[in-house]
Amino acid sequence: MATVKELKATARPKSGKGAARAERRAGRVPGVIYGDNQPPVTISVDDRELRQRILAGRFLTTIYEIDLEGKKHRVIPRDFHLDPVKDFPLHVDFMRLGEGATIRVSVPLHIVNGEISPGVKRGGTVNIVTHALDLECSVDNIPQYIEADVGALEISYSLHLSDVKLPKGVKSLAREDATLVTIVPPSGYAEEQKAAAAAAAGGAAPAAGAAAPAAAATPAAGAAPAAGAKAPAGGDKKK
Repeated sequence: MATVKELKATARPKSGKGAARAERRAGRVPGVIYGDNQPPVTISVDDRELRQRILAGRFLTTIYEIDLEGKKHRVIPRDFHLDPVKDFPLHVDFMRLGEGATIRVSVPLHIVNGEISPGVKRGGTVNIVTHALDLECSVDNIPQYIEADVGALEISYSLHLSDVKLPKGVKSLAREDATLVTIVPPSGYAEEQKAAAAAAAGGAAPAAGAAAPAAAATPAAGAAPAAGAKAPAGGDKKK
């Protein structure tokens, strides 16, 4: 069961840019609650509290029960906008959650056992290709994260989505062969492998050709060299 957190909000009867700026000047962040076949409701939440919730992490995968002047709304944040310069929240959207609702969420990927990976021990580096997984699950079964165990990976090997076990009732929206993590070789690794392969091939060649000199020695021990040796003797006779 997902943890539900509480958040207080105030009704915001006026909409538009002017009203939104007035809310921000008052230390509040304008927002809206929508979905579940009900009309949208414009709200505002405390700027400091919202900022703390966002900075704490997993904001977009956390279920909140918004207390809107005594009325409870079970929601999940769907989007928020930050000021591009000062990085404070400008607007936030919440979606209502009905009983037994199914939702699509993006959940972070957590890498485990990287330090014991044989590829890392040989100098490789863990390269995270996919930092978050798009999942479909019930609102009461949203995982905080998905673990990817790379403890058995060698250099140049990868972990794919099919290698990861998802919680019961959770479905991935990505392809099963999607690459999540790879072990990147250290600098110079490819050259070392080529040199090692060349050395291995070079060491085997003389052993395979060792019979050739022996075969060449057979005629050298035969008539041809002996006949050549008699030539000086024949030359002495001419004198």
